[in-house]
Amino acid sequence: MKKHNKIVKLLAVFASTFLLSATAFAADVTIRVAHLNPEGAFESHSGAMTTVFKSLVESASDGEIEVKLFPNGQLGKDNEVIQQVRDGIVESTISSAGGIAQHYPLVGVFDIPFAFPNIDVATKVINKESDFGKKFCSDLEAKTGLKVLGLLDSGGFFQFTNSKRPITSVADMDGLRIRTMTLPTHQAMVSSLGGKPTPLPWAEVYTALQTGVADGEMNPIPIIAFAKFDEVQKYLSITNHVITPYIWTMNMDFYNSLSPEHRKIVDWASDVATEAGRGVSRVIEASDKGLPALSKKMEVNTVPPEDLKKFAAAAQPAVRKLIDKDLGSEGTEMLDVMLNSIQQAQQ
Repeated sequence: MKKHNKIVKLLAVFASTFLLSATAFAADVTIRVAHLNPEGAFESHSGAMTTVFKSLVESASDGEIEVKLFPNGQLGKDNEVIQQVRDGIVESTISSAGGIAQHYPLVGVFDIPFAFPNIDVATKVINKESDFGKKFCSDLEAKTGLKVLGLLDSGGFFQFTNSKRPITSVADMDGLRIRTMTLPTHQAMVSSLGGKPTPLPWAEVYTALQTGVADGEMNPIPIIAFAKFDEVQKYLSITNHVITPYIWTMNMDFYNSLSPEHRKIVDWASDVATEAGRGVSRVIEASDKGLPALSKKMEVNTVPPEDLKKFAAAAQPAVRKLIDKDLGSEGTEMLDVMLNSIQQAQQ
Protein backbone atom coordinates (compact mmCIF):
# COMPACT_ATOMS: atom_id res chain seq x y z
CA MET A 1 0.00 0.00 0.00
CA LYS A 2 2.85 2.40 0.87
CA LYS A 3 4.49 1.60 -2.45
CA HIS A 4 1.22 2.29 -4.21
CA ASN A 5 0.81 5.64 -2.45
CA LYS A 6 4.36 6.60 -3.41
CA ILE A 7 3.65 5.84 -7.05
CA VAL A 8 0.46 7.90 -6.93
CA LYS A 9 2.36 10.83 -5.40
CA LEU A 10 5.08 10.56 -8.03
CA LEU A 11 2.48 10.54 -10.80
CA ALA A 12 0.79 13.57 -9.25
CA VAL A 13 4.11 15.45 -9.13
CA PHE A 14 4.86 14.48 -12.74
CA ALA A 15 1.41 15.62 -13.85
CA SER A 16 1.76 18.93 -12.04
CA THR A 17 5.23 19.51 -13.51
CA PHE A 18 3.95 18.68 -17.01
CA LEU A 19 1.02 21.09 -16.68
CA LEU A 20 3.26 23.86 -15.37
CA SER A 21 5.69 23.26 -18.22
CA ALA A 22 2.92 23.28 -20.80
CA THR A 23 1.55 26.50 -19.34
CA ALA A 24 4.99 28.09 -19.32
CA PHE A 25 5.48 27.37 -22.99
CA ALA A 26 1.90 28.11 -24.11
CA ALA A 27 1.63 30.68 -26.87
CA ASP A 28 0.45 34.17 -25.93
CA VAL A 29 -1.49 34.53 -29.20
CA THR A 30 -3.25 32.03 -31.46
CA ILE A 31 -3.97 32.75 -35.13
CA ARG A 32 -6.36 30.38 -36.88
CA VAL A 33 -6.02 30.50 -40.68
CA ALA A 34 -8.61 28.83 -42.92
CA HIS A 35 -8.59 28.15 -46.65
CA LEU A 36 -10.37 25.96 -49.20
CA ASN A 37 -7.47 24.08 -50.73
CA PRO A 38 -5.16 21.13 -49.89
CA GLU A 39 -2.73 21.78 -47.07
CA GLY A 40 0.46 20.49 -48.71
CA ALA A 41 3.06 23.14 -49.44
CA PHE A 42 3.42 21.83 -52.99
CA GLU A 43 -0.25 21.01 -53.57
CA SER A 44 -1.80 24.49 -53.76
CA HIS A 45 -0.80 28.13 -53.48
CA SER A 46 -2.77 28.61 -50.25
CA GLY A 47 -1.22 25.41 -48.88
CA ALA A 48 2.21 26.92 -49.54
CA MET A 49 1.21 30.28 -48.09
CA THR A 50 -0.13 28.91 -44.83
CA THR A 51 2.76 26.47 -44.38
CA VAL A 52 5.33 29.25 -44.81
CA PHE A 53 3.33 31.69 -42.68
CA LYS A 54 3.05 29.23 -39.78
CA SER A 55 6.76 28.42 -39.85
CA LEU A 56 7.91 32.04 -40.04
CA VAL A 57 5.49 33.43 -37.46
CA GLU A 58 6.10 30.75 -34.85
CA SER A 59 9.87 30.86 -35.20
CA ALA A 60 10.17 34.66 -35.40
CA SER A 61 7.93 35.12 -32.35
CA ASP A 62 9.90 32.49 -30.40
CA GLY A 63 6.68 30.56 -29.86
CA GLU A 64 4.72 33.54 -28.55
CA ILE A 65 2.34 33.19 -31.52
CA GLU A 66 0.81 29.84 -32.47
CA VAL A 67 -0.67 29.41 -35.96
CA LYS A 68 -3.37 26.78 -36.44
CA LEU A 69 -4.26 25.80 -40.00
CA PHE A 70 -7.66 24.71 -41.28
CA PRO A 71 -7.35 23.66 -44.96
CA ASN A 72 -9.83 21.93 -47.28
CA GLY A 73 -12.79 24.07 -46.26
CA GLN A 74 -12.88 22.51 -42.78
CA LEU A 75 -14.58 25.54 -41.25
CA GLY A 76 -17.27 25.94 -43.91
CA LYS A 77 -17.92 27.53 -47.27
CA ASP A 78 -15.77 30.44 -48.39
CA ASN A 79 -18.27 33.23 -47.72
CA GLU A 80 -19.20 31.64 -44.37
CA VAL A 81 -15.60 31.62 -43.16
CA ILE A 82 -15.16 35.24 -44.24
CA GLN A 83 -18.14 36.11 -42.05
CA GLN A 84 -16.51 34.17 -39.20
CA VAL A 85 -13.40 36.32 -39.63
CA ARG A 86 -15.47 39.51 -39.72
CA ASP A 87 -17.21 38.37 -36.51
CA GLY A 88 -13.90 37.55 -34.80
CA ILE A 89 -14.66 33.82 -34.50
CA VAL A 90 -11.69 32.97 -36.76
CA GLU A 91 -8.67 35.24 -37.09
CA SER A 92 -7.78 34.85 -40.78
CA THR A 93 -8.73 33.26 -44.10
CA ILE A 94 -7.49 33.04 -47.69
CA SER A 95 -10.51 33.44 -49.94
CA SER A 96 -11.54 33.20 -53.56
CA ALA A 97 -13.16 36.07 -55.43
CA GLY A 98 -16.44 34.17 -55.26
CA GLY A 99 -16.38 34.17 -51.48
CA ILE A 100 -15.24 37.78 -51.17
CA ALA A 101 -17.89 39.01 -53.64
CA GLN A 102 -20.68 38.41 -51.15
CA HIS A 103 -18.94 40.75 -48.71
CA TYR A 104 -17.24 43.12 -51.15
CA PRO A 105 -18.93 43.18 -54.59
CA LEU A 106 -16.30 45.45 -56.17
CA VAL A 107 -14.06 42.38 -56.54
CA GLY A 108 -16.12 41.91 -59.72
CA VAL A 109 -13.90 44.40 -61.56
CA PHE A 110 -11.34 41.62 -62.03
CA ASP A 111 -13.78 39.75 -64.23
CA ILE A 112 -13.38 41.77 -67.41
CA PRO A 113 -12.34 38.93 -69.75
CA PHE A 114 -9.04 39.09 -71.64
CA ALA A 115 -7.98 42.25 -69.77
CA PHE A 116 -4.64 40.82 -68.63
CA PRO A 117 -2.28 39.95 -71.50
CA ASN A 118 0.08 37.70 -69.53
CA ILE A 119 0.99 36.49 -66.05
CA ASP A 120 3.79 39.04 -65.62
CA VAL A 121 1.35 41.94 -65.96
CA ALA A 122 -1.16 40.18 -63.73
CA THR A 123 1.47 39.74 -61.00
CA LYS A 124 2.37 43.43 -61.13
CA VAL A 125 -1.26 44.56 -60.87
CA ILE A 126 -2.77 41.91 -58.56
CA ASN A 127 -0.47 42.90 -55.74
CA LYS A 128 -1.27 44.89 -52.62
CA GLU A 129 1.79 47.11 -53.26
CA SER A 130 0.73 48.22 -56.75
CA ASP A 131 -1.11 51.53 -57.18
CA PHE A 132 -4.27 49.64 -58.00
CA GLY A 133 -3.68 47.13 -55.20
CA LYS A 134 -3.34 49.89 -52.62
CA LYS A 135 -6.63 51.48 -53.70
CA PHE A 136 -8.43 48.14 -53.88
CA CYS A 137 -7.20 46.88 -50.50
CA SER A 138 -7.83 50.20 -48.77
CA ASP A 139 -11.42 50.26 -50.03
CA LEU A 140 -12.03 46.62 -49.08
CA GLU A 141 -10.66 47.24 -45.58
CA ALA A 142 -12.82 50.32 -45.08
CA LYS A 143 -16.02 48.55 -46.15
CA THR A 144 -15.54 45.16 -44.49
CA GLY A 145 -13.39 45.66 -41.42
CA LEU A 146 -10.94 43.09 -42.77
CA LYS A 147 -7.19 43.66 -42.87
CA VAL A 148 -5.69 42.56 -46.20
CA LEU A 149 -2.52 40.52 -45.64
CA GLY A 150 -2.05 39.37 -49.23
CA LEU A 151 -3.41 39.86 -52.74
CA LEU A 152 -2.40 37.44 -55.49
CA ASP A 153 -3.83 35.60 -58.48
CA SER A 154 -5.89 32.48 -57.87
CA GLY A 155 -3.34 30.17 -59.48
CA GLY A 156 -3.06 31.57 -62.99
CA PHE A 157 -5.43 32.20 -65.87
CA PHE A 158 -8.78 30.46 -66.04
CA GLN A 159 -9.29 27.76 -68.67
CA PHE A 160 -12.45 25.89 -69.70
CA THR A 161 -12.95 22.19 -69.15
CA ASN A 162 -15.99 20.15 -70.16
CA SER A 163 -17.19 16.64 -70.87
CA LYS A 164 -18.85 17.27 -74.25
CA ARG A 165 -16.41 18.64 -76.84
CA PRO A 166 -13.26 20.70 -77.43
CA ILE A 167 -13.85 24.46 -77.28
CA THR A 168 -12.10 25.98 -80.27
CA SER A 169 -14.51 28.81 -81.10
CA VAL A 170 -17.38 30.76 -79.56
CA ALA A 171 -19.82 28.43 -81.33
CA ASP A 172 -18.51 25.49 -79.29
CA MET A 173 -19.76 27.14 -76.08
CA ASP A 174 -23.36 26.96 -77.24
CA GLY A 175 -25.55 25.24 -74.67
CA LEU A 176 -22.72 24.05 -72.39
CA ARG A 177 -23.66 24.17 -68.72
CA ILE A 178 -20.58 25.78 -67.20
CA ARG A 179 -20.15 25.89 -63.44
CA THR A 180 -19.21 29.36 -62.26
CA MET A 181 -18.55 30.89 -58.89
CA THR A 182 -21.50 32.82 -57.49
CA LEU A 183 -20.27 35.90 -59.35
CA PRO A 184 -22.78 37.71 -61.60
CA THR A 185 -19.87 38.82 -63.80
CA HIS A 186 -18.79 35.22 -64.46
CA GLN A 187 -22.36 34.25 -65.17
CA ALA A 188 -22.74 37.14 -67.62
CA MET A 189 -19.51 36.15 -69.37
CA VAL A 190 -20.60 32.54 -69.88
CA SER A 191 -24.03 33.66 -71.08
CA SER A 192 -22.52 36.12 -73.56
CA LEU A 193 -20.56 33.24 -75.11
CA GLY A 194 -23.66 31.09 -75.51
CA GLY A 195 -23.11 28.86 -72.48
CA LYS A 196 -25.49 28.24 -69.59
CA PRO A 197 -23.93 29.45 -66.31
CA THR A 198 -24.41 27.09 -63.37
CA PRO A 199 -23.35 28.87 -60.16
CA LEU A 200 -22.31 26.43 -57.44
CA PRO A 201 -20.20 26.61 -54.26
CA TRP A 202 -16.76 25.00 -54.49
CA ALA A 203 -17.65 22.01 -52.33
CA GLU A 204 -20.28 20.89 -54.84
CA VAL A 205 -18.31 21.23 -58.08
CA TYR A 206 -16.74 17.76 -58.42
CA THR A 207 -20.05 15.99 -57.79
CA ALA A 208 -21.88 18.32 -60.18
CA LEU A 209 -19.40 17.48 -62.95
CA GLN A 210 -19.49 13.80 -62.09
CA THR A 211 -23.29 13.58 -62.18
CA GLY A 212 -23.82 15.86 -65.18
CA VAL A 213 -25.47 18.69 -63.28
CA ALA A 214 -22.79 20.77 -65.02
CA ASP A 215 -21.05 19.93 -68.29
CA GLY A 216 -17.94 21.93 -67.50
CA GLU A 217 -16.23 24.53 -65.37
CA MET A 218 -13.48 27.14 -65.53
CA ASN A 219 -10.46 27.37 -63.28
CA PRO A 220 -6.68 27.85 -63.36
CA ILE A 221 -4.54 24.81 -64.20
CA PRO A 222 -3.32 24.22 -60.59
CA ILE A 223 -6.90 24.12 -59.30
CA ILE A 224 -8.07 21.83 -62.11
CA ALA A 225 -5.17 19.53 -61.22
CA PHE A 226 -5.50 19.33 -57.43
CA ALA A 227 -9.30 19.13 -57.65
CA LYS A 228 -8.87 16.04 -59.90
CA PHE A 229 -11.30 17.36 -62.48
CA ASP A 230 -9.49 15.25 -65.06
CA GLU A 231 -11.41 12.33 -63.52
CA VAL A 232 -14.76 13.82 -64.55
CA GLN A 233 -13.85 16.04 -67.53
CA LYS A 234 -12.55 15.00 -70.95
CA TYR A 235 -11.62 18.29 -72.62
CA LEU A 236 -9.35 21.15 -71.51
CA SER A 237 -9.32 24.28 -73.65
CA ILE A 238 -6.62 26.91 -73.09
CA THR A 239 -8.32 30.30 -73.34
CA ASN A 240 -6.64 32.43 -70.61
CA HIS A 241 -9.89 34.34 -70.49
CA VAL A 242 -9.85 35.71 -66.97
CA ILE A 243 -7.65 35.84 -63.88
CA THR A 244 -9.15 36.44 -60.45
CA PRO A 245 -7.62 37.23 -57.06
CA TYR A 246 -7.18 35.23 -53.91
CA ILE A 247 -7.40 37.62 -50.99
CA TRP A 248 -5.83 36.90 -47.62
CA THR A 249 -7.60 38.74 -44.83
CA MET A 250 -7.49 39.03 -41.04
CA ASN A 251 -9.97 40.40 -38.55
CA MET A 252 -9.00 44.07 -38.21
CA ASP A 253 -9.68 44.32 -34.47
CA PHE A 254 -7.54 41.24 -33.84
CA TYR A 255 -4.75 42.63 -36.03
CA ASN A 256 -4.83 45.95 -34.19
CA SER A 257 -4.77 44.15 -30.82
CA LEU A 258 -1.39 42.59 -31.61
CA SER A 259 1.69 44.18 -30.13
CA PRO A 260 3.74 46.30 -32.56
CA GLU A 261 6.38 43.56 -32.66
CA HIS A 262 3.83 40.84 -33.39
CA ARG A 263 2.18 42.97 -36.11
CA LYS A 264 5.57 43.41 -37.72
CA ILE A 265 6.09 39.64 -37.72
CA VAL A 266 2.63 38.99 -39.20
CA ASP A 267 3.15 41.60 -41.93
CA TRP A 268 6.57 40.26 -42.87
CA ALA A 269 5.56 36.61 -42.76
CA SER A 270 2.41 37.15 -44.84
CA ASP A 271 4.39 39.06 -47.49
CA VAL A 272 6.94 36.26 -47.78
CA ALA A 273 4.20 33.61 -47.74
CA THR A 274 2.25 35.37 -50.50
CA GLU A 275 5.29 35.32 -52.75
CA ALA A 276 5.73 31.63 -51.94
CA GLY A 277 2.14 31.07 -53.06
CA ARG A 278 2.78 32.83 -56.36
CA GLY A 279 5.86 30.71 -56.96
CA VAL A 280 4.15 27.42 -56.18
CA SER A 281 1.33 28.26 -58.60
CA ARG A 282 3.85 28.75 -61.41
CA VAL A 283 5.66 25.52 -60.47
CA ILE A 284 2.44 23.50 -60.42
CA GLU A 285 1.36 24.90 -63.79
CA ALA A 286 4.59 23.84 -65.47
CA SER A 287 5.43 20.66 -63.55
CA ASP A 288 4.13 17.13 -63.74
CA LYS A 289 1.45 18.20 -61.27
CA GLY A 290 -0.02 20.66 -63.76
CA LEU A 291 -0.61 20.87 -67.48
CA PRO A 292 1.82 18.07 -68.48
CA ALA A 293 -0.02 15.67 -66.18
CA LEU A 294 -3.47 16.82 -67.28
CA SER A 295 -2.52 16.46 -70.95
CA LYS A 296 -1.94 12.74 -70.36
CA LYS A 297 -5.52 12.29 -69.18
CA MET A 298 -7.44 15.00 -71.04
CA GLU A 299 -7.69 16.20 -74.60
CA VAL A 300 -6.01 19.62 -74.53
CA ASN A 301 -6.35 22.32 -77.18
CA THR A 302 -5.24 25.95 -77.36
CA VAL A 303 -7.69 28.43 -78.85
CA PRO A 304 -5.96 30.44 -81.64
CA PRO A 305 -5.48 34.20 -81.06
CA GLU A 306 -7.82 35.15 -83.91
CA ASP A 307 -10.62 33.16 -82.26
CA LEU A 308 -9.85 34.57 -78.82
CA LYS A 309 -10.52 38.03 -80.26
CA LYS A 310 -14.05 36.83 -81.05
CA PHE A 311 -14.42 35.55 -77.49
CA ALA A 312 -13.32 38.95 -76.19
CA ALA A 313 -15.64 40.84 -78.55
CA ALA A 314 -18.62 38.84 -77.28
CA ALA A 315 -17.79 38.79 -73.56
CA GLN A 316 -16.17 42.12 -72.70
CA PRO A 317 -19.18 44.39 -73.45
CA ALA A 318 -21.54 42.12 -71.48
CA VAL A 319 -19.35 42.12 -68.37
CA ARG A 320 -18.58 45.84 -68.62
CA LYS A 321 -22.30 46.60 -68.86
CA LEU A 322 -22.99 44.50 -65.75
CA ILE A 323 -20.22 46.19 -63.77
CA ASP A 324 -21.55 49.64 -64.72
CA LYS A 325 -25.08 48.59 -63.79
CA ASP A 326 -24.55 46.59 -60.62
CA LEU A 327 -21.47 48.22 -59.12
CA GLY A 328 -22.31 51.79 -60.06
CA SER A 329 -19.85 54.65 -60.25
CA GLU A 330 -17.59 53.08 -57.62
CA GLY A 331 -17.26 49.93 -59.70
CA THR A 332 -16.65 51.86 -62.89
CA GLU A 333 -13.97 53.95 -61.19
CA MET A 334 -12.26 50.90 -59.69
CA LEU A 335 -12.35 49.12 -63.04
CA ASP A 336 -10.81 52.09 -64.83
CA VAL A 337 -8.00 52.27 -62.25
CA MET A 338 -7.31 48.58 -62.82
CA LEU A 339 -7.32 48.90 -66.61
CA ASN A 340 -4.95 51.89 -66.40
CA SER A 341 -2.65 49.88 -64.15
CA ILE A 342 -2.65 47.06 -66.69
CA GLN A 343 -1.64 49.49 -69.44
CA GLN A 344 1.14 50.96 -67.30
CA ALA A 345 2.44 47.49 -66.39
CA GLN A 346 2.80 46.67 -70.08
CA GLN A 347 5.00 49.69 -70.79
